[in-house]
Amino acid sequence: MGLGVDLVGEDATKAARRAVREAIGRTSLPGVRDLIPSGDRADMRVDVRVAVPGHEAVRADEVAAELPYGRVTVTAEPGGLRMPNGTDAGPAEDHLICAVAVVQVGW
Repeated sequence: MGLGVDLVGEDATKAARRAVREAIGRTSLPGVRDLIPSGDRADMRVDVRVAVPGHEAVRADEVAAELPYGRVTVTAEPGGLRMPNGTDAGPAEDHLICAVAVVQVGW
């Protein structure tokens, strides 16, 4: 699981990518290759679910590019958090958004 934030700009993809990066950055799967029937990490199934405001704007291919191995699917759904960032910069710039991501690995 990971949390990603875009402080300015309300970019749902940026927040989602950061959430995925955090999720995989503190996880280690030593020996996973031994568990995959083919022994090839490219055959892993990696399912990503991300909840973020403006989920319909998430560019799934960019989020999937954060994962180094496997057949990746990305599902974006409503959720996360949108709140003022304190800048009063105007529409689409004066709010931050938070995304939550869960990454599941299988084969």
